[in-house]
Amino acid sequence: MFDRWVEDGLLDVLGQEGVGAIAFCPLAQGLLTDRYLHGIPAGSRASKPHSFLKKNEIDEHRLTQIRALGEVAAQRGQSLAQMALAWVLRDGRMTSALIGASRVEQIEQNVAALANLNFSAGELSAIDTILNPAA
Repeated sequence: MFDRWVEDGLLDVLGQEGVGAIAFCPLAQGLLTDRYLHGIPAGSRASKPHSFLKKNEIDEHRLTQIRALGEVAAQRGQSLAQMALAWVLRDGRMTSALIGASRVEQIEQNVAALANLNFSAGELSAIDTILNPAA
């Protein structure tokens, strides 16, 4: 959701060629979960010095976006992670999403995203406004 470069033509080319795409890191290193809403937990990716997720990426602007996305997810009856996965998989050209799970419960929760891949126009508009308020 935070890194949407594939929407700038790649998905169209994939569709024309009959090829699918696999989303890598659709939960943004855990940002699109509730893990970082109240600070950086000890032992989390952001707390480690050599992680892809850096502490400075978890600023108030990003947290405001995450909280607002969480509200949309709650209205959909999903967790933020479930909605983020559903959002990626809503497009038929996205054939899969790679998730990183450290517990069985995370896999079960993530798979539950498949129960609701449909988004209303209002939900998509709300998400776009949260992610890109200037647009």
